[in-house]
Amino acid sequence: MDGLQRRVIQEDMVQYKLFLIQTDGSASQQTEEHLTRLVEEILAKVASLLIQYIWQHQSFNLKFHPEKGGVPAHIGGSTQFGDNVDDEWFVVYLLQQITEAFPELIARVEDNDGEFLLIEAADYLPKWLSPDTSENRVFLYRGELHILPCPSKSSPVGVSKDVVPSVTQAIVLLSTHPGACRASPKICSALRKRLEGYPEKINAGLQRAHCFIPSAIAMVLAQRPDLVAPAVSAFYLRDPVDLQACRSFKTFPPDTRVLTSVTFTRCLYAQLQQQQFTPDRRSGFTLPPHSHPQYKSHELGMKLAHGFEILCSKCRLPSSEPDAPVSCNPQWKGFMDSLKRNDYFREELEGSAHYRELTRSAENFFKQSVASKSSALSAGEEVLQLLHSCGPIDLEELKKQESQLPQEDSDSWLDVTTQDLERMLQERSGGRADVGSQNSSSTKQGKQHVGGAEERRKQTEDEEKEEEAGYSLVAVSQGMKNFLNAMSSHEGAELPWSSSTQPFSFEPDSMASALDRLLGSKEEELDSDDLDDDDDDDDDDDDDDEEEGGDEEEEKEGHTEMNGTETLDGLRKYMDEMDQELMSTNIGQSFNLTNYKAGSDNGSPHSSASVHGGERDEEEEEIQPLDVDLNLITNLLESLSCQSGLAGPASNLLQSLGVHLPPNSDNS
Repeated sequence: MDGLQRRVIQEDMVQYKLFLIQTDGSASQQTEEHLTRLVEEILAKVASLLIQYIWQHQSFNLKFHPEKGGVPAHIGGSTQFGDNVDDEWFVVYLLQQITEAFPELIARVEDNDGEFLLIEAADYLPKWLSPDTSENRVFLYRGELHILPCPSKSSPVGVSKDVVPSVTQAIVLLSTHPGACRASPKICSALRKRLEGYPEKINAGLQRAHCFIPSAIAMVLAQRPDLVAPAVSAFYLRDPVDLQACRSFKTFPPDTRVLTSVTFTRCLYAQLQQQQFTPDRRSGFTLPPHSHPQYKSHELGMKLAHGFEILCSKCRLPSSEPDAPVSCNPQWKGFMDSLKRNDYFREELEGSAHYRELTRSAENFFKQSVASKSSALSAGEEVLQLLHSCGPIDLEELKKQESQLPQEDSDSWLDVTTQDLERMLQERSGGRADVGSQNSSSTKQGKQHVGGAEERRKQTEDEEKEEEAGYSLVAVSQGMKNFLNAMSSHEGAELPWSSSTQPFSFEPDSMASALDRLLGSKEEELDSDDLDDDDDDDDDDDDDDEEEGGDEEEEKEGHTEMNGTETLDGLRKYMDEMDQELMSTNIGQSFNLTNYKAGSDNGSPHSSASVHGGERDEEEEEIQPLDVDLNLITNLLESLSCQSGLAGPASNLLQSLGVHLPPNSDNS
């Protein structure tokens, strides 16, 4: 059932559930009352964070959900975050704080990608944990990430990876064995790193800008700063039908524009700033020249006004009946008491200006999140309701406040250089060590693997440039070899761990055995079991006569060695004939060869392209071995050059291996 629910989560939406640990067999009625009371306490606990937050689409919300489909009764909700992924991680931070403050609650969070918390710590997950085996295993408990383990010899606690535990089983196991279920330190550290900076990160993600907007919009944003989000979204997602309402601004006439400070999130500001838009001449909005010092303020205000006009054009006028004050709601008194217990008013004197401002913000939050409403109003209806309920707008007072506006924030963060992008990608790639930052001793050690060809190239280039180029090319060649030698499974290729993330271990016996199998040693040219299966059937025919048995074994060994040698010689002869046939074709001439004779004469590598132009002696006809490193580097550099600085297979592969090459400075 949970698998079906996971698939129906729509894109750009995060879903969260909070389950109650029941130590006693409480009745369903008592559980519902307890969870309903917890909703008010939780929202009061995090109210100081939620009131100042501007959501992209939907806010954090909690409500009671009865038991259904094997999922016990719980409180939960869903938030559509749209293009702003920070909203999703802010929800995770809230759940972390809630489970820490309410230890009787266990949280589960997922989106359309499934258990996205595991994606953040993908480099440190155990091998058995995959999207198919993670269902109902990942929870937040007491502020920490917990993963239901698989039973092992060292610890029998857990659930087999082939079994999908129910939510009830997971809650019981997690509450009785929290230590065994806690995620490893590396996984917890990866999640902690993703969440570090909160709650200070909330203010850091805001962008304050000066905008010329109609006075009615300035009044609305003064009371409800969060309504800037639906207005920006309405402008950002506009269509030709929406713009018909903007030909004549009936709700927000442009002749009442004033300069005011508007608070955006960085995502909303970028969406508004980066859109190219020219207003209709009939709208009344005119922009000054681009050289005007306040051109950006006029342009931002014009776009924002279009967004608010589009919002209100889709709604009808609200009812003239005034809403009942929140003080009449029976939940309001308990909510205010919870706010005071959580130090929401920060020792402000009751009746002071700041106290009244905090109370007004709490009332707005209470109407949106706590109080139960039969029909939720759309953003446009809320704007019209605010306009309808407020008194006349003092335009002269707003004009006077223009000289007292706070300084707007710089938007230089919109300009990202290639170096900034590389740095951000490096931070997000799991902290792999940059090959270019290794010390000179590792460089010299890597150069030893290139052999004589590298030493010969050293004589033809300047020493400093050659060291840098040789260093980079050796890093590329060695990284590719490590990648090809890494053992992967049927689920896909796995990148080799760098020495900085995993300690180095060396087993001489295993290394020697692997080399023997790859190169074919004299002791074991081929596996005799593959050549002579019939000889194994008669091993124990005459056990009584030891000498006779010994003779048979010697004959077997001799026969096996003879057959293995003959087979290997035949294989080598076959390969030599293939090489001779391909040598005169374009395929054979496309590879760089290692000509030892030519290399000893002039100290430079000998390629097939330079040989086929003249007559060759019989000795020169001898096939030379390929320079594997040189061919690899040549093909990679050609592929990178064809990408013209854009993303492609070669750059993506080298980036994933932690190898960074400088941009191509050769315009030819």
